Amino acid sequence: MQKTIEVVYEKGVFKPLTPMEKEIPEGTKVKIEIKDLLKERLRKYKGILKAKVSSDELNELYYQYVAERTDIP
Repeated sequence: MQKTIEVVYEKGVFKPLTPMEKEIPEGTKVKIEIKDLLKERLRKYKGILKAKVSSDELNELYYQYVAERTDIP
Protein backbone atom coordinates (compact mmCIF):
# COMPACT_ATOMS: atom_id res chain seq x y z
CA MET A 1 0.00 0.00 0.00
CA GLN A 2 1.26 3.48 -0.82
CA LYS A 3 -0.33 6.47 0.87
CA THR A 4 0.68 10.05 1.59
CA ILE A 5 0.06 11.21 5.14
CA GLU A 6 0.85 14.69 6.38
CA VAL A 7 2.62 14.69 9.72
CA VAL A 8 4.24 17.16 12.06
CA TYR A 9 7.50 16.39 13.85
CA GLU A 10 7.25 17.30 17.54
CA LYS A 11 9.53 16.34 20.41
CA GLY A 12 11.16 13.53 18.43
CA VAL A 13 7.91 11.97 17.20
CA PHE A 14 6.12 12.15 13.84
CA LYS A 15 2.44 12.84 14.54
CA PRO A 16 -0.22 12.47 11.82
CA LEU A 17 -2.36 15.53 11.19
CA THR A 18 -5.42 13.30 10.77
CA PRO A 19 -6.46 10.19 12.77
CA MET A 20 -4.99 6.95 11.40
CA GLU A 21 -6.73 4.29 13.52
CA LYS A 22 -8.84 2.88 10.66
CA GLU A 23 -6.21 3.25 7.95
CA ILE A 24 -3.07 1.80 9.53
CA PRO A 25 -3.19 -0.92 12.19
CA GLU A 26 -1.34 -0.26 15.45
CA GLY A 27 2.26 -1.47 15.33
CA THR A 28 2.55 -1.30 11.54
CA LYS A 29 6.04 -0.37 10.31
CA VAL A 30 6.14 2.38 7.69
CA LYS A 31 8.80 4.28 5.78
CA ILE A 32 8.78 8.06 5.91
CA GLU A 33 9.99 10.13 2.99
CA ILE A 34 10.90 13.68 3.93
CA LYS A 35 9.92 16.14 1.22
CA ASP A 36 10.57 19.80 1.21
CA LEU A 37 7.19 21.17 0.20
CA LEU A 38 8.41 24.72 -0.30
CA LYS A 39 11.03 23.56 -2.78
CA GLU A 40 8.37 21.62 -4.70
CA ARG A 41 6.08 24.67 -4.79
CA LEU A 42 8.90 26.86 -6.08
CA ARG A 43 9.57 24.39 -8.89
CA LYS A 44 5.86 24.24 -9.74
CA TYR A 45 5.60 28.00 -10.17
CA LYS A 46 8.97 28.51 -11.81
CA GLY A 47 7.35 28.66 -15.23
CA ILE A 48 5.13 31.63 -14.39
CA LEU A 49 7.93 33.84 -13.14
CA LYS A 50 8.60 36.79 -15.44
CA ALA A 51 12.36 36.48 -15.09
CA LYS A 52 14.16 33.49 -16.47
CA VAL A 53 15.41 31.52 -13.47
CA SER A 54 17.52 28.39 -13.76
CA SER A 55 17.09 25.42 -11.44
CA ASP A 56 20.45 26.24 -9.86
CA GLU A 57 19.35 29.81 -9.15
CA LEU A 58 16.07 28.54 -7.75
CA ASN A 59 17.92 26.15 -5.44
CA GLU A 60 20.24 28.95 -4.32
CA LEU A 61 17.28 31.23 -3.54
CA TYR A 62 15.60 28.43 -1.62
CA TYR A 63 18.66 27.66 0.52
CA GLN A 64 19.18 31.37 1.16
CA TYR A 65 15.56 31.59 2.33
CA VAL A 66 16.00 28.61 4.67
CA ALA A 67 19.25 30.02 6.07
CA GLU A 68 17.54 33.31 6.91
CA ARG A 69 14.64 31.69 8.78
CA THR A 70 14.92 31.92 12.53
CA ASP A 71 12.30 29.29 13.34
CA ILE A 72 14.40 26.41 11.96
CA PRO A 73 16.93 24.98 14.43
